[in-house]
Amino acid sequence: MTLPEPAGTAAVPPPGCPAHAGGAPGAATHRGTLPGGLPVGVPLTPLYGAAVADDPHGLYARLRAQYGPVAPIELEPGVEAWLVLGYPELLELTRNEALFSKDSRRWRVPAEGRLAADSRLQPMTSWRPTLLNLDGAEHQRLRAAVADTLAQIDHRQLRGTTEAAANALIDSWGPDGTADLVAQYARRLPLLVFTQLLGLPADAGPHLIRLISHIADSGAESVRANREFQAVLVDLVQRRRATPSADLTSWLLAHPAALTDEEAVHHLVVMMVAGNETTICWTGNTLRLLLTDRRFRATLTGGRLTVADALEEVLWRDPPTQNFPGRWATGDTVLGGQYISEGDMLVLGLAAANADPAAQGPGALGHGALGGNRAHLAWGAGKHVCPAQHPARIIVETAVETLLHRLPDLQLAVPAHELAWRPSPWSRALISLPVLYSAFTPPRPPAPERPSAWTPPPIPADQEPTVTPDPAQGARTPEGAPAASAFGPGGPDPSGSTPSDATSTGRTPASGKPARRSWWSSLAGWWSGQ
Repeated sequence: MTLPEPAGTAAVPPPGCPAHAGGAPGAATHRGTLPGGLPVGVPLTPLYGAAVADDPHGLYARLRAQYGPVAPIELEPGVEAWLVLGYPELLELTRNEALFSKDSRRWRVPAEGRLAADSRLQPMTSWRPTLLNLDGAEHQRLRAAVADTLAQIDHRQLRGTTEAAANALIDSWGPDGTADLVAQYARRLPLLVFTQLLGLPADAGPHLIRLISHIADSGAESVRANREFQAVLVDLVQRRRATPSADLTSWLLAHPAALTDEEAVHHLVVMMVAGNETTICWTGNTLRLLLTDRRFRATLTGGRLTVADALEEVLWRDPPTQNFPGRWATGDTVLGGQYISEGDMLVLGLAAANADPAAQGPGALGHGALGGNRAHLAWGAGKHVCPAQHPARIIVETAVETLLHRLPDLQLAVPAHELAWRPSPWSRALISLPVLYSAFTPPRPPAPERPSAWTPPPIPADQEPTVTPDPAQGARTPEGAPAASAFGPGGPDPSGSTPSDATSTGRTPASGKPARRSWWSSLAGWWSGQ
């Protein structure tokens, strides 16, 4: 890993030279030549901890100003890499498979024995036989299996299932008018949906949430969490190989690509970690935008913008995945004016590339001019662009629309500057999003039923929702759920992107306390600790 020699300066500055000991705040200055060839004294900016959590946009701007579109960084002490900040450079990185491979076995750091066995980078960088780590024909074979499997999801059914799960979570909240939209909503909702999509037991959700969070944060528990998570999926694949069902796991195993059990497990890991974590972060970041940006909330409620516009603006401003590992140089080359050595790791700076003036013009992010622009790189680019973006969009859009419909007077419970972000180098995710509300709007009525290509497992007879009259609403509805079952075909379909004007019903301590709760409400309440 080498840097170009600036004109008129020595390639290797004197040890301890103050002129070369600066750099971005928190930068570590190497006092010797790294095995990759990085010169003495070049400051490496940490891409971990508070530096990337507190002010990532400021960090990327400083790196761009100092180094240009490609900057030297440190992923953990002693582990160097390049962060690609430029929009054109990131497109070149993702499209040139001959120069920049997805195969992490090319990485010089572990090859030189400099990556510890318990490194928190292992879960995100270790090679696996998946579409994320392969190039060429093998990548196309595995990508086809995943893309074709995801294409079998019925989008209308997915929307109905997501709305039912969202309503059940909201109904499980207490009568005090407070909630944490990250811990009690964004982090729980996707697993209520994903467990059904994959054919996992619903009660596996809380454990999976903890494991996925550890993996995505690259924290101290990430290695152990990665082992446990794969063990859960090994058991699922073995059961679905023996007894297929109408779920993503069974469809993946039945695909003509003929995935082995090992390949299937690894691809379920990809779907669960990438799909679930992305959905959580995207939901939380969109709700934060709507609660903290008065301009956007006013235009949304006024009908001039939609929830879909908010989703796109978040993908530009604070994409769920802000950085992604990575590409590995297949030989010595140059990118963005930097000399890249064979075996160097390059990190995709998705958030930084979105903020590149070359992408959308100076000041566009600050003036809300990006709502209908989908040229962002939040999903990646090239042959490895995310194949799950359409189901993810349905889940997040439905989650946000349902919450705004049910709680039309939602407001932030703390000053916006007190909101804290998780210290993950990869995900852009809030730790919490506390809110206040005073009234509930009843769930939407169900849409007409129609056949669906996807029919999740039916509810056991002893867990069927009990239907009782609701005098406050003047209608008969399952307790804690919309009138249509989340598992039946043709679930409720949101009617639009803006909050409904339906009459709000104030919540009292006695509301929503039936003799017998529905399956969804029981699960959501247990998940909420109630």
